[in-house]
Amino acid sequence: MANDDSPKSGDLPPYPEMILAAIEALDDKSGSNKTAISTYIEENYENLPPAHASLLTANLASMKEGGKLAFVKNNYLKPAATAAAADAAAAEPTPKRGRGRPRKDPSAPRPPPKEPKDPTAPKRGRGRPAKAKDPVAEAVAKATAGMPKSGRGRPAGKSPAPKKAKVVKEAPAADASGSAPAKRGRGRPPKAK
Repeated sequence: MANDDSPKSGDLPPYPEMILAAIEALDDKSGSNKTAISTYIEENYENLPPAHASLLTANLASMKEGGKLAFVKNNYLKPAATAAAADAAAAEPTPKRGRGRPRKDPSAPRPPPKEPKDPTAPKRGRGRPAKAKDPVAEAVAKATAGMPKSGRGRPAGKSPAPKKAKVVKEAPAADASGSAPAKRGRGRPPKAK
């Protein structure tokens, strides 16, 4: 539980001092997490305020932002302990990858140069190149050029049905007013001018 040499008075030291004392006492190479720090403070100091957890969190955050503590892999360390790790990391700087496509490596081998174009060769036309023709299909098409085609379309020999002649009806007799009802055609009527 409590050590005999630890302070157990009603006057609590400030939280930053208690936090640094906890990190020194726990003496872990990879640092101490918030739970371990809190447990140490609860065991070694009496009369902690009811808001101990939130005060600890706030003080850890302010010490981290102020540079008094370093936060590495969810553990808190003294900055002097992280200086050696930071120096080792600075020895091998890793370039930050930017946005977009990476540049070509100038030390990479270059591709062999292209052969010069033949000036007598025909120029390529625009658009998609024509499909390669099948020589067998061309020979079959020549051989069957005069023959009637079968198997596709309307069957041969049947003629279309004869069209019926239109029967014109006589216009109905005019009303007493003298105007005949106008017969409407199909579709939308033309726009009046």
